[in-house]
Amino acid sequence: MRRLRNAKIVATLGPASSTPELIDALFEAGADVFRLNFSHGTHEDHRQRFEAIRAVERKRGRPIGVLLDLQGPKLRIGTFADGPVQLAAGAGFRLDLDSAAPGSASRVCLPHPEIFAALSEGVELLLDDGKIRLRVEQCGAGFAETTVVNGGTLSDRKGVNVPDAVLPLSAMTEKDRRDLDFGLALGADWIALSFVQRPEDIREIKAIVNGRAGIVAKLEKPAAIQSLDLIVAEADAIMVARGDLGVEMPAEQVPSLQKQIVRACRKAGKPVIVATQMLESMIAAPVPTRAEASDVATAIYDGADAVMLSAESASGRYPVEAVRMMNSIISRTESDPLYRDAIEASHTPPRADAADAIGYAVRHIVGLLRVPATVAYTSSGYSALRMARERPQVPILGMTPRMATARRLTLTWGVHAVLCHEVLDVPEMTDLASRTVLAEGFGEAGQSVVISAGLPFLVAGTTNLLRIAQIQ
Repeated sequence: MRRLRNAKIVATLGPASSTPELIDALFEAGADVFRLNFSHGTHEDHRQRFEAIRAVERKRGRPIGVLLDLQGPKLRIGTFADGPVQLAAGAGFRLDLDSAAPGSASRVCLPHPEIFAALSEGVELLLDDGKIRLRVEQCGAGFAETTVVNGGTLSDRKGVNVPDAVLPLSAMTEKDRRDLDFGLALGADWIALSFVQRPEDIREIKAIVNGRAGIVAKLEKPAAIQSLDLIVAEADAIMVARGDLGVEMPAEQVPSLQKQIVRACRKAGKPVIVATQMLESMIAAPVPTRAEASDVATAIYDGADAVMLSAESASGRYPVEAVRMMNSIISRTESDPLYRDAIEASHTPPRADAADAIGYAVRHIVGLLRVPATVAYTSSGYSALRMARERPQVPILGMTPRMATARRLTLTWGVHAVLCHEVLDVPEMTDLASRTVLAEGFGEAGQSVVISAGLPFLVAGTTNLLRIAQIQ
């Protein structure tokens, strides 16, 4: 089964999409990668969904990626003595570590000493997804006296965001570590790390994962944007988590930040997912708003590798229709003559090394010889990623003898992942590539195909070979 588009679709599984029949229908409609959201559901729930995904993979004969999304630390206030309270603008409000005293309209427990350690006078805190804003007037070890900037109703255990500070805490909680061990034992292909603030957060989880899965850094904190290039360099892929990013930053800044992040990932050749509220009205309606369709198209014009559905496919009333609609929007956008103009205009110069030189050459050869497809024979996926960075005008067949690599490549722009046997020499590789292009329906006998690979074979990161062959 081949997709007639380049950008990929990530679909979140949940109560509305957990049966094997629905997961198969979502794949049929266009889902390339399935997300298991560990903020919800039990390990057994996720095990059953994972096994259903692998059953669909065997049935369809196509690699399918699985993305495990860790919850990350959830910072919340305590509880109130008499239910919700009203906070008026200009009023004082105290936060402290006293968990024994129930909250009131003048104070509440904030059981996170790491937040107090990062506070200083003038720093703002956001409560309940930014609905309430507090400004710190005075603070010390375990307390903060604040002024209410934006008031409203505040109830038990609402979330806390501190956009102006880097918090001294790990991006992984004990729950995340248990979930990570479980997901790696299952065989997840990608791990999404929430609450990334700095490149050290990525290094911490990579030391645990040790190459068993790719790491997706979720960018949802202003501190992460300040270290954007360093985080992109450290991670294997990036997710633009626009929901949380929009809480901690003004809404009007999110569109330009999205473009900045996508451009940084394209420059580095790292897959980038644009996520959150893309077709949100389809949670309850069978069609999206025109603004939502435009939002998805904008991500495609920018050259994002993938777009993601969250509640639309996990808990909405129309999960299959949402995937089908996203597939249609991507296909229509990529068929627009202006799409190639936008992709070319946002292209960045390659690095001065062999892998990027080959990717750059392939991009131009494709246009000159009008080949129907390119082939990256790869063990680690590196050759395919460097080719995808150039956004060639024809599909990329990512041929690999490793199923783990094939599954990870399902997230990458323009790559049609194919599992194949190991080859011993260049003539065998050339013959296999030509036969695969023909068998997968990408070309016809007599046409040329452009192949990249690395010598010696099965050594990661050695892309150094470009070959033009004729399909026999």
